Amino acid sequence: MKTYVAKPAEVEKKWVLIDAKGLVVGRLASLIAMRLRGKHKPTFTPHVDCGDNVIVINAEKVVLTGRKRDQKVYYHHTGYPGGIKERSAKFILEGRFPERVVEKAVERMLPRGPLGRKQLGNLRVYKGAEHPHAAQAPEAVDIAALNRKNSRSA
Repeated sequence: MKTYVAKPAEVEKKWVLIDAKGLVVGRLASLIAMRLRGKHKPTFTPHVDCGDNVIVINAEKVVLTGRKRDQKVYYHHTGYPGGIKERSAKFILEGRFPERVVEKAVERMLPRGPLGRKQLGNLRVYKGAEHPHAAQAPEAVDIAALNRKNSRSA
């Protein structure tokens, strides 16, 4: 029996909708990363983008376990000497772009490089319940039903 290797033209991409309300960030991000890479499919090929397009709504309503909401720190550098900046998860979630918490968590679970960046481009995160992808007829996936630890009350 030969090993199956998917070609980019043979890949079938689906659209998946995930409601992040009350879901734990890390568990949500790992399932999204798996979907973006295509590891949930039997035709998974490591060097081909065979993952699905993922839409995440209600990103501002995600939950961090323990005291991570106050203690987790996101760093970035301005490019100038001594220009390291930090923000807490609480500051970002209550700010203008709360969807960045989910985006960063998923980004850090994908491989670095050209393929990882392409797969991250298949992720769309929205802070509210509205999204402009109704024409793609996304299939809703209930992450909370997969494992009882995936969701928490805020």
